[in-house]
Amino acid sequence: MNAGARHTPVMLERCIDLLAPALQRPGAVAIDGTLGLGGHTEALLQRCPQATVVGIDRDPQAIALASERLAGFGDRFKAHHAEYDDVAGALAVARADAAAGILLDLGVSSLQIDEADRGFSYAQDAPLDMRMNSQDPVTAADILRDADEAELTRILRDYGEERFAARIAESIVRRRQTAPITRSAELVDLVRACIPAATRTPGSNPAKRTFQGLRIAVNRELEVLERAMPRAIEATEVGGRVVVMSYHSLEDRIVKRTFAAGAESTAPVGLPVIPEDDKPYLRLITRGAEKASAAEAEANPRSKPVRLRAVERVRETPSARRAA
Repeated sequence: MNAGARHTPVMLERCIDLLAPALQRPGAVAIDGTLGLGGHTEALLQRCPQATVVGIDRDPQAIALASERLAGFGDRFKAHHAEYDDVAGALAVARADAAAGILLDLGVSSLQIDEADRGFSYAQDAPLDMRMNSQDPVTAADILRDADEAELTRILRDYGEERFAARIAESIVRRRQTAPITRSAELVDLVRACIPAATRTPGSNPAKRTFQGLRIAVNRELEVLERAMPRAIEATEVGGRVVVMSYHSLEDRIVKRTFAAGAESTAPVGLPVIPEDDKPYLRLITRGAEKASAAEAEANPRSKPVRLRAVERVRETPSARRAA
């Protein structure tokens, strides 16, 4: 099955509508920081015929599949194997000083979820891997084997937002004294035994939050996002746009905070004339976080948790001027 048939991009038309106005000039460069199977990039290249898109992905398999899918666009598509905070590397690939548009579709990709042996899904038994980049050294099984009880509790509580984190961590440590936990089905059974039936959400796997926490820890997702947000904004030209889709509150909180900081004046309240360096350098395009439509959420369940935010760069910041 080809890459296009394997994945339905989330909020595709809305993303393109938000980015396209900034990509209508010759030589405009867009960065798809989370290339995946290339659905959003393909739509951008089709809608914006004068633009070049650099697709970043840490997963070599995604790079290969997307590159095959997008080969017909020739030099207008360029791939960059890296984590998505390497915005400077993507610009270097395009030989550009700044981007006219940047898209980040956060979280785990359909490719990774659907490949059972990657270990991302709690619905299929597989080795507990969870690495977005198969070349990274640490797997989920490694964390379950090596992390102490306090660290496991922190991962499950802070990254998985799991209320029974301490109980699950204690059970993991006790279990590994007799045998390592190496498969997803083993972890699902252990977590299910730790969570009282009365507190479970009907129709939801009780291990969902534990898997989220481990996946975030393995891939250092929040650390990468914390670095990527300011880098993306600084790399966007005046008049350019940044669109970010988040899939849980931890991601969305970082995006919201970064965008809000750039859209507010830093001048003291009541100052009659606001100095240029204190004026907002971002304009919020979306009002709050947008969600997928009810029709899309029904047709593509993976779009249900999405929260989309978008901004436009309205001026350079002092740091950007110094870099120039």
